[in-house]
Amino acid sequence: MEILDHISLKPYNSFGIEAEARYFARTTSVAGLKEALEWAQKRALPTLVIGGGSNLLLTGPYNGLVIKNELRGYEVLRRDDDAVFVNVCAGEIWHQFVLHCLEHQYAGVENLALIPGCVGASPMQNIGAYGVEIRDVFEELTAVHRYEGYTRTFTNAECAFGYRESVFKNIHRDQFVITDVTYRLRTKPVFHIEYGAIRQELERLQVSELSIQAIARAVINIRSSKLPDPAVIGNAGSFFKNPSVTRAKYEALKAAYPEMVAYENEDGTMKLAAGWLIEQAGWKGYRKGDAGVHEKQALVLVNYRQASGHEILEVCNQVIDAVMKKYGVELHPEVNIV
Repeated sequence: MEILDHISLKPYNSFGIEAEARYFARTTSVAGLKEALEWAQKRALPTLVIGGGSNLLLTGPYNGLVIKNELRGYEVLRRDDDAVFVNVCAGEIWHQFVLHCLEHQYAGVENLALIPGCVGASPMQNIGAYGVEIRDVFEELTAVHRYEGYTRTFTNAECAFGYRESVFKNIHRDQFVITDVTYRLRTKPVFHIEYGAIRQELERLQVSELSIQAIARAVINIRSSKLPDPAVIGNAGSFFKNPSVTRAKYEALKAAYPEMVAYENEDGTMKLAAGWLIEQAGWKGYRKGDAGVHEKQALVLVNYRQASGHEILEVCNQVIDAVMKKYGVELHPEVNIV
């Protein structure tokens, strides 16, 4: 393992923010990961583990050790009558894993095509799109404790998945590094096309027979049309979570704003569309310097060229304040702010 000094993190975050890591290391094995964590612990340094850097906003230099997770590999663990259990190393690119599943006829993640980032972030965030979340296909994961060095397996129940939430974002925050994830994928697909956008795109593509490949193509087209390419405009995808409110609160808002978009949660609360709230509050397309809100998708904050993390964070806070003032609804960032 090689420890590097004073490394720019601009190539390692999809916002394209210029920030420096005091120390930087790449790890391609669990042994190397443990070595890096031990090295930092002996020097009382904080650690930041990154994969694709697509869910990260850097607001300044990182005065510790940044570890780039580059663990790679796939393995089919077992099969049963209607499922295949695939173990994937945390450093694999998520969309490449989806393409791997499409190629091998493994169903379950086609609605999650083109989501940026690495496999290790998928259970941490409980990533989701178009009616499917990671918890729907998750079997278990393996993680290394940052400070004690032991390895632990987490089951689906132990991850305590919620909306863009897991134990790794609350009670176990900054305690474990995920090294691999096992998914339970279907060999007999169950299609999820409840969202109107997917049905419309399938119709536009003139799909006569549903398949996981057709659904993935529809999702890719939708995402490509709405979300900016980080290689062109720096961004971290959806910056805010969709907020949930009580049904009473929703009914009051609906009376005042009949066009308001919402979906019912399992617990009876109503999930509002954060992008709609931001757009109706007048922030879609806002720009100050090189920081702003994307002109096509209000849920996405962008770095047009050389915005700082603090400038992006300022826009974030302004949007939160504006939505609270107009609707009395609090937005929360989905992105990890460091």
